[in-house]
Amino acid sequence: MIDTQLEMTDKIGYLLLKKGIIDAKILEDALKIKASDQAKLKRNLAQILVDEFNFDHDTIFREVAVLYAFKELNLHIENLPEERIAELRKMIQAQNEDTKQMLLEHRVIPYKFDERQRDKLILAAVDPTDRSLSKIAFNLNAKKYEINYLRKRDYDKLIDILLPPENEFLKMIEEADEEMYVHEEPDAQLDEEELDAEINKSALINLIEAALIEGVRRGVSDVHIVPKSSTRTEIHFRVDGKLQLWHAQEGTLPEALMAVVKDRSKGLDRFERERAQDGFIQREIDGHIIRYRVSVLPMVGTELRNKFESIVIRILDDRKVIKDLSKLGLVGYGKSAFEKAIRQPQGMVILTGPTGSGKSTTLIAALYQVVTPQVNVLTVEDPVEYVIEGARQLKIGHKMNFEQAIRAILRHDPDIVLVGEMRDKETAETAIKLANTGHLTFSTLHTNDAPSAISRLFKMGVEPFLIAYAINLIVAQRLIRKLCSDCKKRVSKIDDKVIESAGIKIEEWKDAEIYEAVGCPKCNNTGYKGRMAIHEALYFTKELREIIVRSGEEVDEEKVRVQSKKDGTKNLRESGFEKVRSGLTSIQEVLAATTED
Repeated sequence: MIDTQLEMTDKIGYLLLKKGIIDAKILEDALKIKASDQAKLKRNLAQILVDEFNFDHDTIFREVAVLYAFKELNLHIENLPEERIAELRKMIQAQNEDTKQMLLEHRVIPYKFDERQRDKLILAAVDPTDRSLSKIAFNLNAKKYEINYLRKRDYDKLIDILLPPENEFLKMIEEADEEMYVHEEPDAQLDEEELDAEINKSALINLIEAALIEGVRRGVSDVHIVPKSSTRTEIHFRVDGKLQLWHAQEGTLPEALMAVVKDRSKGLDRFERERAQDGFIQREIDGHIIRYRVSVLPMVGTELRNKFESIVIRILDDRKVIKDLSKLGLVGYGKSAFEKAIRQPQGMVILTGPTGSGKSTTLIAALYQVVTPQVNVLTVEDPVEYVIEGARQLKIGHKMNFEQAIRAILRHDPDIVLVGEMRDKETAETAIKLANTGHLTFSTLHTNDAPSAISRLFKMGVEPFLIAYAINLIVAQRLIRKLCSDCKKRVSKIDDKVIESAGIKIEEWKDAEIYEAVGCPKCNNTGYKGRMAIHEALYFTKELREIIVRSGEEVDEEKVRVQSKKDGTKNLRESGFEKVRSGLTSIQEVLAATTED
């Protein structure tokens, strides 16, 4: 009887209770709120559950859509053609400001006109029960309309593409463009007070802030600020590993731009122009805390009166941290070897590769697999790039340097240790000592591939016995660009020169779908969008350990390679070619990023 009464008074509540999405207590409390605010807000139960009880919007409103027979739009935003996005954008931009504001406030998108009834407008709404939808349809001059349910997560992605957040600093630059020039006589000496006055009255501050915001929104890894002459400074963005010019500042002293960056950074001396400096910046952008690491280096210029400096700002966005091991791109033997190595109670996992090859990303993903409240995880990094939940990250400074921290952690009862980089024999020996004394240890090295990491440790002076029995796994890594999914083109015949340089056996590739880069507006005409990692995983098997222990004056890298191949290891180029065969990247990209074995 109670069920029947409830169904009559609130169909949404009855349905959600019946499906086990809410319990009786929450339903009772929600109905009380509904009764109390009926006169003012007139919210239905679904809206109250999302607003007051923090239920997931899509979980609740999907049931509402089913209950009231609203069609659900299953959008795959990433697959929407550029022309379709342009149509949607045009439809929204064509509205007056009041209607546009209503669309944004009520999270509605005028999606399209019905193909069968040309005068019927399809409205995609995050809340199809919103009472304002009829008014919005009237404002859109829709004679007839139909409401479709759109998941909130899809709406958020789509609206970011259709109406990206405005960079207010860029807008201010455009409005005050003429103020951005420092009018200096060519022979005048650099005057700090005059420079200060120029900075304060100009829009240079807006330019730097705009670069910081735009860098985050475009997924840039580094912002480069480089003086080209006494009146020109260029700002480049590193996107998918390649530098692209973003802005060229003409008619302004480079020192003025450098001074603005230094003033807005912690740990930098604005008046120091002769030595290297490191600092950081922190900003809240689009509701997220973003950290920036700032590196300043003095450089040679053609004008004697100018003191040029190069600035590189690394963007550290915690949203890019990968916690799921399956998203690293490890496959087959590499994946199983990696998982096996990090599940050992002790031993060492080493990541190797050049700067910017994603070593830290992989190590942090590995750490997240083993961090639990039951273990003490210590990290020694200089500098700390990302905050790792559940780990104690030691602070390096002038009172405790990297080497002192490494020695101190042995007395700090660790279970798992991350040593940012093995820089010298002392650091390497301490890290290996940790691995040999019952600790799982992670670290990085700068070598070209996995076998050469063994030689590097050997040449550092670490005993072959320690290398053989302390290390579980060495992984070499590179980042390669992914083909743009919108414009990549299937290759009908592979060029003979490419076959020769890649060492490809054509008969093995006859059934593979190979693609090449083309270029479109979505990928900035590069043909590539995003990056992924390729790996060479060298797991320390019994046979491999024996080869290392028997090493004389130097490690036989060729023997190591032959044995690792027998064990199932794929080198970096082979790993890259696997991605080519999957249609994710091009042969040219793999050849550019890897060397022949």
